[in-house]
Amino acid sequence: MDMDKTESNDMPPDAAIPPLRMAPPETAADLALRWEREDRAKQRQRESNLEHSLSPFRVGSVPFLNAVPLTRGLEQEVVFATPAMLSEMLRQQKLDAALVSITESLFSDRYDVLDGIAIASLGEVKSVFLAHRRPLDEIDVVHCDPASLTSVCLLKVLLAERGLHPEFKTLAKEEQTPLPDYAMLIGDRALNFVFPEPAHEVWDLGAAWYELTGLPFVYAAWALRRGQENIALRRQLREAMDFGLDTLDYIIGSRTEYSYDFRKDYLSWHVHFHLGMDEKRGITRFVELLNRHHLGAAHEPSYLT
Repeated sequence: MDMDKTESNDMPPDAAIPPLRMAPPETAADLALRWEREDRAKQRQRESNLEHSLSPFRVGSVPFLNAVPLTRGLEQEVVFATPAMLSEMLRQQKLDAALVSITESLFSDRYDVLDGIAIASLGEVKSVFLAHRRPLDEIDVVHCDPASLTSVCLLKVLLAERGLHPEFKTLAKEEQTPLPDYAMLIGDRALNFVFPEPAHEVWDLGAAWYELTGLPFVYAAWALRRGQENIALRRQLREAMDFGLDTLDYIIGSRTEYSYDFRKDYLSWHVHFHLGMDEKRGITRFVELLNRHHLGAAHEPSYLT
C-alpha cells in the first residue's frame, strides 16, 4: 500500500494550504500620500547632500529674493552681501566664486562665468527700474543704488540709446529718505518700493531692454576665479540650482516677503535662472552697446561648462 498517498488523502480539511490573500488596492489618495512621503525623503536627502558640500571653496551670493533658488541647500555655507561688496571680495581673493553682476565678468579678465546659470529676465523684471516723477526726456540727474554696477550700466545704455546723458549720483542708503525725481532701484529695495502703490512712475529696465533688443537681459551670474581647479564647485552650484528649481513651489510658499501671489508671479515669471544661447546673445549685445557708448572696455565672458 502507498502509505504516503493514504495519509495525504486522510488529511483533515483545516490542514489545507490557505488561499493567498491579496493586499487591498491603493486608492488614489493612498498613492498620492505615498508619493508625497517618498518625494519628501528624496528632497531631504538632496538637501543633506548639499550641506557642507562647498568646502574648501569660499562662495558668496546676494541676499535678494531672486537669488534664493540658486543657493537652495547651501544657505549655511554662503557669504551674503550686496553685488558691489561681493565684487570687491572677489578682487581681494576673499572669495573663490560669487553670484555677482554680469559686468564684473565683462570688465575683468580674471573670472570665468559658470555656464547654464544666471538671474535673467525676458521683459519686465520688476526689481530693476528707474522711478521717476517727471518725464524721461526731462531727465537731468539720476540717483542710483550703488549696489549693482550692471544695473547702472544698463540704465546708461538705455538712456544713451534715447540720446539722453544725465548726471549720475549715488542714492542715499536709507530707505525712508524721500526719493528724488529720478532714482534707480534694484533688488529687494526695488521690490519694497514697488510692492505698494508708488508715488513715482516706474520705467522697468528689463522691459526697456527687451523693447530695444528683443533679447533677454542677464543681471547676474556665477563668477569663478580663474586658475583654480573647481570642477567639484561647479557641480555643487548646479545641483543647488536644480534643487532650487525642483522645489520652487516650496520656496514660494515658505518665504514671507510681500505676498504669496507676488512671490509666485515674480519667481515664476519675471525672472528666470538659465543661461542659454538667447541669454548669451543678450550679453553679446550688451557688450556691443557698452563699447559703443564708451561705458567701459567690455569683452565677451569666458564660459565654463
